[in-house]
Amino acid sequence: MNTAHKPSFVDLFTPKLMTVLREGYRLGDFRADAIAGLTVAIVALPLSMAIAVASGVTPDRGLYTAIIGGFFISALGGSRFQIGGPAGAFIVLVAATVAVHGVDGLVLAVLMSGIILLATGLLRLGTFVKYIPYPVTIGFTAGIAVIIFASQIKDLLGLTLAGGEPGELIHKVPALAGALQSFNAAAFALALVTIVLIVGFRRYRPSWPGLLIAVTVASVGAALLGLPVETIGTRFGGIPNVLPLPSLPPITYDRIVEMLPAALSFALLGSIESLLSAVVADSMTGRRHRSNCELVAQGIANIAASLFGGICVTGTIARTATNVRAGARGPVSGMLHAAFLLLFMLVAAPLASYIPLAALAGVLATVAWNMAEKHAFTALLRASRADALVLMATFLVTIFSDLIDGILTGFCLSALLMLHRMSQAVAVETAAHPLFAEDQADDANGARERYQPAEGMDRDIVICRISGAFFFGAAASVGAALDRIGAHPKAVIVDFAAVPILDSTAAATLEAYLTKAHRRGANIFIAAADTSVRRTLKSFGVKRPMVRFAADLTHALNAARAEIKAAETKAAA
Repeated sequence: MNTAHKPSFVDLFTPKLMTVLREGYRLGDFRADAIAGLTVAIVALPLSMAIAVASGVTPDRGLYTAIIGGFFISALGGSRFQIGGPAGAFIVLVAATVAVHGVDGLVLAVLMSGIILLATGLLRLGTFVKYIPYPVTIGFTAGIAVIIFASQIKDLLGLTLAGGEPGELIHKVPALAGALQSFNAAAFALALVTIVLIVGFRRYRPSWPGLLIAVTVASVGAALLGLPVETIGTRFGGIPNVLPLPSLPPITYDRIVEMLPAALSFALLGSIESLLSAVVADSMTGRRHRSNCELVAQGIANIAASLFGGICVTGTIARTATNVRAGARGPVSGMLHAAFLLLFMLVAAPLASYIPLAALAGVLATVAWNMAEKHAFTALLRASRADALVLMATFLVTIFSDLIDGILTGFCLSALLMLHRMSQAVAVETAAHPLFAEDQADDANGARERYQPAEGMDRDIVICRISGAFFFGAAASVGAALDRIGAHPKAVIVDFAAVPILDSTAAATLEAYLTKAHRRGANIFIAAADTSVRRTLKSFGVKRPMVRFAADLTHALNAARAEIKAAETKAAA
């Protein structure tokens, strides 16, 4: 008898903050979380502004997102170490949404995505996000990295475009090439210094806040030397030093329908990014997150961020990893990270006006380089042709079409390849010889031996064994193998001992074969089918009086012999 405790709804959706507090939270833990929170806030400050600028909105909206969204993800989430905020992966989607629907449309889409994520978590659908294949994840992440880098070329080189910058890569490259005569050497030098400092600190002083130091050096240098470069102040007019009052965007039925595709895209990408980040934190700490609780927290965080005019919020892998390395003890570090960001905004907002956009472009260039997962990308290219096909299809469709199209293309292609592999793993054998698999030596067949005709077995009994997942991908091949039996036996036994699953297509295929055998007068037995397989078969008419079910092959064989003997005795009389 299984006496394992089944977790209740409350157990599954209790925030990790409550778990940590119950375990005993002391002053030393708070001190460690405060240091970790400050460290992450220093990293998040320039990054949040850079992501917002690249997304086509003002830098203050990136800070609002990190402050409000980051607080709720840590306070209510299912991961001890998750850090929430704006993520580079959203730049493409957010920029496209702003370009078409404006900031009000973006805010409404963020609000709607929060509601979708909240519902997804409460319905416990977060587990299904884990089924996205690894090549798809690497492919779309690398595609996003390429798009992010391409979006920063204009500010990296200080280019001036005659019109707006095209969003599609295929149109962006020619437009940037045509503007090369406006190349700004000062902007390029600042971007290069920023990149070199970030890479240098990461390699030689990884515990130092390289992002903040690099942006500060670039800002001070540009101001002291009077360099002719664009800054946050010249483009956006500075950053407010207060949070805005919460408010709802304009909401109408037509507007909701219009923004639904963007909201679904935000929710899908947000759930993937957040749960990937939680998995990274688990691998670094040995802990386990609660995926559905995490999605609920992310939904609430997006709803809250939208009320303050923020953009999409998700778990961020780089900041979460920084939080773990900085010695965080629990979710309090993420909450303090949000508080420190608010303090920075209240105190130092006027100084942000001096930050060169070329420096922020340098920050995002390093983000794109780190996002690309270069080692995983090359490893998948070498792994197998199937993995390489899925990877490149996802990567190229993401770059040249759309992020969601890339994910769907990769997922569907992965599913088709998996169905092909599974269909090849299904086998049909008879007592005399295999009908579906190539011959193998006896010592190469593992623990599963082929059927050997029992001594004295009646030749009028045909035993068919189906091995593997019997589903629509294998149904046609199995049906053809059954039809090749050719003989008209007096009894047919189908052994399901090695069939873990059976779907409706497979059940219909088997029903067609068994119906033909039954019309020819054969007695039909189904052996060793488990409860779910038996239920599916019965729903498609594979039941009495056409067939009889037996507990195992031995019982089915004895019953078949008895039926044949009884029929022969009756005929002789």
